[in-house]
Amino acid sequence: MKPANYPLEPAQLWEHFYQITRIPRPSRQEAAVRQYVIDLAERDGHPWRTDETGNLLVSVPASEGRADRPAVVIQNHLDMVTVKTGDKDHDFSSQPLSLQVVDGWLRADRTTLGADNGVGCAAALALMTDEQLVHPPLELLFTVDEETGLGGALNLDPSLITGDLMLNLDTEDWHELYVGCAGAGGWELRRSFATNPLAADTEQWRLSLSGLAGGHSGIQIHEQLGNAIKLLGQCLADVPGLQLADFDAGLAHNVIPREGSVSFVCASGGGALLQARLQELQAQWLAYLPAADSALVLALDPASVAQVLTQADTQLVLDLIALFPHGALAYNLVQPAELVDLSSNFARLRLSGGELMVECSYRFFNEDQSLPLQQQVLGLARLFGLRETVSVSYPGWQPDFDSPLLARASALHEQLFGLRPAVKAIHAGLECGILKGKRPDMDILSFGPTIRGAHSPTERLQIETVAPFWQFLTALLTEL
Repeated sequence: MKPANYPLEPAQLWEHFYQITRIPRPSRQEAAVRQYVIDLAERDGHPWRTDETGNLLVSVPASEGRADRPAVVIQNHLDMVTVKTGDKDHDFSSQPLSLQVVDGWLRADRTTLGADNGVGCAAALALMTDEQLVHPPLELLFTVDEETGLGGALNLDPSLITGDLMLNLDTEDWHELYVGCAGAGGWELRRSFATNPLAADTEQWRLSLSGLAGGHSGIQIHEQLGNAIKLLGQCLADVPGLQLADFDAGLAHNVIPREGSVSFVCASGGGALLQARLQELQAQWLAYLPAADSALVLALDPASVAQVLTQADTQLVLDLIALFPHGALAYNLVQPAELVDLSSNFARLRLSGGELMVECSYRFFNEDQSLPLQQQVLGLARLFGLRETVSVSYPGWQPDFDSPLLARASALHEQLFGLRPAVKAIHAGLECGILKGKRPDMDILSFGPTIRGAHSPTERLQIETVAPFWQFLTALLTEL
């Protein structure tokens, strides 16, 4: 149900966004939301096409007197990250989101909101359905499978688009214009271990960690948010007679791990020692973790396990956790310090039945700068006997501060709002880099309203930034 205080203006944008939140749209399950767009296009008589990957393009003719203008591509992705808190019962494949308006922010009840990139999709749909707008020919491009590695853009048929100008509506800070984004790579690392039955006189426990903020592994990596894998590994150090049974932490390559659990056995009395240490560890962490992680909770409960790793193999897994790189590794020397040039996300660790899987990703602006990090991770894989498979790979978008589109947009922003916008690059993967590779002559600009906590259950959209974002978008299209 729509909240009683749901935003009203701009009316068509907010209504489309609400309808999008009613439609389940995890990555690779975009058929229903794509059909919603197609139905609107057919209702209004606009031709549409898809490619083999499922990317959709809707052609909207120019308003009266603008048919001679160059076509502008409006680009967004249909899918959303699907993350919820441990106490939230929600099926992202079948259930709509439950929306809330709190202190000027739109959010969902203990789940991701999908404002990344649903609000951009809603703006594109409003451009299609609002017949009062003045604009050149528009090509509304809706890609799929962005959140799992930009698969839709990577496999886009470039003949789908013809425009030489593109507006991407997938960045998350109002009053900022983006002209560059990071590229990324990543691996899944695997190894099999022998398992053994429990020895006599051992204790069986399950340690769980929850309450961390988690978040976007690109735009939030510099915030030094806690990593559940790292913290769980630190908890288990020095537990006498420790043998791992299961380890489960992290959700996806582009999400900072916010919760996890581990089942293990230890020598008699080891559980009591660990329980006494947990409060001390929690106090240590909260002394330096950011305030967003203040809800951190550790719980140690009795468990029942059947098979465990040897103590030697258990130590090997803990050593891998301790040594694995995570966090911001280099900062830009020209842009403000919050722009990270190179980072690593230790994203997931699964251990079950002796089968270990680690997933990690890294981000860069200059791929050459990432080569030592790549060597480090692959060196660890060799030392620990892990088999690597590339799971993520896409190019960056080198900043173009001389873009004619940027110059026009900056001047318009200052005219409308009385201040020059910040011009930035973003340490996150936008589809712009891939699309620029497919169409090198295309002039691209990215902007959007303010979103916080993307890729986490705290994701929220600042309502007061949406109306000026829409004003700027429509005014810019009037000029183009």
